[in-house]
Amino acid sequence: MTYERWTLRTDTTSYTVRLSPDGPWAELDAWGPHGCEDGPSALDWSRRTHFLTPADAAPAEYLPYGMRPFTGSDLVASRPGRERGVWWEFDGAEAGEGSLRLAFTDDVLGLRTVLCYATAPGTDVVLRWTEHTCTGDEPLRLERFDSAAVNVPAPDGVRLTYLTGQWSQEFQRTRLDLTRGAFTMGSVQGVPGHAYAPWLALQDRSAPQDGPSPAYGVALEWPGNWHITAEAEPGGAVRVRAGRVPHEGAVLLAPGDTLTTPRLACAFSPDGLDGLARVQHRYERRLTGGRLHRTRKVLYNSWEATGFDVDAAGQLQLAEAAAGIGAELFVVDDGWFTGRDDDTGGLGDWYPDPKAFPEGFDRFVADVRALGLDFGLWVEPEAVSPGSRLHAEHPDWVYRIDGRPARLVRNQLLLDLGREDVQDFVVATLDRLLTTYDISYLKWDMNRPPTERGRPGAGPADLLDLDAAHVTGYLRVLDHLRTAHPHVTVEGCAGGGGRVDHATLARTDVVWPSDNTAPLDRLRIQYGFLHAHAPHVMSSWVTDAPGVFDPRPRSLAFRFVTAICGVLGIGADLRAWNRGQRAEAARWVARYKQVRDVIHLGEARLLGTPDDPTCGVQYDAPDGTRIVVAAFSTGRLDGAPLVPGRPARLRLRALDPAARYHDAHTGAAYSGAHLLHYGLPFAWTARHDAELVELVKQ
Repeated sequence: MTYERWTLRTDTTSYTVRLSPDGPWAELDAWGPHGCEDGPSALDWSRRTHFLTPADAAPAEYLPYGMRPFTGSDLVASRPGRERGVWWEFDGAEAGEGSLRLAFTDDVLGLRTVLCYATAPGTDVVLRWTEHTCTGDEPLRLERFDSAAVNVPAPDGVRLTYLTGQWSQEFQRTRLDLTRGAFTMGSVQGVPGHAYAPWLALQDRSAPQDGPSPAYGVALEWPGNWHITAEAEPGGAVRVRAGRVPHEGAVLLAPGDTLTTPRLACAFSPDGLDGLARVQHRYERRLTGGRLHRTRKVLYNSWEATGFDVDAAGQLQLAEAAAGIGAELFVVDDGWFTGRDDDTGGLGDWYPDPKAFPEGFDRFVADVRALGLDFGLWVEPEAVSPGSRLHAEHPDWVYRIDGRPARLVRNQLLLDLGREDVQDFVVATLDRLLTTYDISYLKWDMNRPPTERGRPGAGPADLLDLDAAHVTGYLRVLDHLRTAHPHVTVEGCAGGGGRVDHATLARTDVVWPSDNTAPLDRLRIQYGFLHAHAPHVMSSWVTDAPGVFDPRPRSLAFRFVTAICGVLGIGADLRAWNRGQRAEAARWVARYKQVRDVIHLGEARLLGTPDDPTCGVQYDAPDGTRIVVAAFSTGRLDGAPLVPGRPARLRLRALDPAARYHDAHTGAAYSGAHLLHYGLPFAWTARHDAELVELVKQ
């Protein structure tokens, strides 16, 4: 019997969906390289297990509780006070070029659900999301409304790769073999959080640890509460569900209203995690749009040097030193506004402190720009200090619960950005700063999660979707910045890497992966980050910070090469550096400027891991004529080679074996075959523990 099928084609992959022969639902027929859909489905698990319904055993794209009662449903809906469950019928398909919409209706409940698909041109990503409309005359209670479910053929279980951590140790690559049972990660902190990134990769657990093998990945586009759940069930079914998590546990959908879930980016590569990373990178370059080709300038940020002790004279000293080593942008971090002598005050009163800038802030900005530097500013628009004028005038603007204490985190409260009046205040504040002063860079920070998350006087709490409202306000402000101030570069930060997701990346230019800038710690953070995110969004600084988790010292060169792997910044107190350090820094800044177009626009390949004595990142220019390699010695501190007299070698990938490659810095020449087979040699010593190599194809 033939059942209706639809195939979405990306650059090199196919994603085929069919109507199930077992019931009114859609299920995955094939997902992989072009042509994988020709033949019997490898995901046909129906009728292979007992004591389950066919829906429970199916590789379903999306099924509600009621129809799929046992093995994990994607939608839990009911009328208030009534039994949970949806039993729908197929209501038609709309297929277009690179898009698909499959509709299902439950007329008894009063619900219409549309499964939405779209390809992202130029990538191997299929975007999935769901639209739920209340078609009855009573509201619906949605307890769960995931964006999508993804099925992976792995009869013996999967190897999950995900990114874990904590503040100052984000994006740690972590692995888990899942043969049976469920794995869940997520956040209810109002942001994606530091503990887990909203990204997950899956491979057959028998696949090579780091070699080429089919790899599937999902990433959720949502800067609020979220979850990703992987379930390995009897019969070889491995299924991943992902979606946002409502703050009050459910959302009420009024008659006629439609709830649209966040998009889930579904990616595939036959080339393992390294290939999957390049798929993710290409997709994030697409999210960046036309701003991708704007030069990401070398930044100097004053926080590490001065902390809250900000004044015009000290900042100008730093700006002069930064200009002297080739920086192109000077950013004043926290401490520039009234009442901000420490972290107990000032937030919300966003006016330059006249004591710190006695000749006026506009004069200070002009003096910085006279050095040939662009000017940037740190803000934390969602935060407010209890002693601020803003809080005195608008105490109702903060999240709070009547009759409960207001808990301070980092000595501050959080504004309810879901309120339109709060959004209007933030927009007006940023507009005032960006039009009054010549500011071309804005660092948006967020340093506390919502704790007592309520909005007194706004009606019953279970009718308020506070998490979604905050996300809507946050995105509205970022969209306004893009439209009203297109020349301003925006950096996203949340106590480090606490809010890194596709919705944020689509509206900012760079993000801050972590507050930890120590060399070996940062190398691990960036190694994990680059599995899921692109180099052109990865802001990275050179500082003097000692190691937190790995205290072994490394050279200034190591710190620079690490930072050059993304968007180079400097945060050290340059006033304390000697002439030799500044001269070395100037050389590294100049080299970065020569290769940043390859790093930000090229294809990145992860060479080894930080656990290896030598590891690196290879960046290939789009036209293949230039190869940039950032290489690191992570081994013994004395720098001695494992075999005396022999250099360490780093095998490169995807070169033309018949071509010759010329080192633009040393003049050395290699055949492509040599670099692929033996690798690029590095004679590490205690003082030479990192290198940046630019190879030009002859």
